[in-house]
Amino acid sequence: QVFLAADEKWRAVVASIREMHGSGRPVLIGTRSVAASEHLSELLAASDLRHQILNARQDQEEAEVVAKAGEKGRITVATNMAGRGTDIRLAPGVADMGGLHVLATERHDSRRIDRQLFGRCGRQGDPGSFQAIVSLEDEIFQSLFKGDTGWLRRMFPTVDQPLPQWLGHMLVDLAQGIAERHNGRIRREMLRVDEQLSDMLAFTGRGE
Repeated sequence: QVFLAADEKWRAVVASIREMHGSGRPVLIGTRSVAASEHLSELLAASDLRHQILNARQDQEEAEVVAKAGEKGRITVATNMAGRGTDIRLAPGVADMGGLHVLATERHDSRRIDRQLFGRCGRQGDPGSFQAIVSLEDEIFQSLFKGDTGWLRRMFPTVDQPLPQWLGHMLVDLAQGIAERHNGRIRREMLRVDEQLSDMLAFTGRGE
């Protein structure tokens, strides 16, 4: 789901979490930044939804919190890079409910990072599901719209409804494509500079 406004996105995120929690399924929510994880934590607390927050500020507890993310009714808010490499095992009976539900609140510049997050819902054939609820005000879309979404607001004036699915997918693909090409150019330039420095610093021939 792609919303025009960030406020509508967060309302939809909380509503989705409440629905999954009501069914007993565990939910793992991925955020792109520590600030976003803390903002969502405040919204969940205001909605009386008990949860665990993991944003790299509790390093010692990180593995333990992530490992418990598959327990019945568990709500875990984490930055997308937190707890990587920690196995999430489903508690008894959770698979029968549908398994772990993974919810992304932003899309990354790299499709690979998104796939890593979504892949946490299907450990070794376990059942699970994933969902992305984002806003055109998110960082990933800034290079695509440069802050101007006026034409979309004129086309879709009902801000509390997500954009049509086909349009949302297209905008995400465009934004990620632009970001990946930009980051690729940066990596190639850094490699070129590194090779030049190696040549300059080598006593004889190319440095190894």
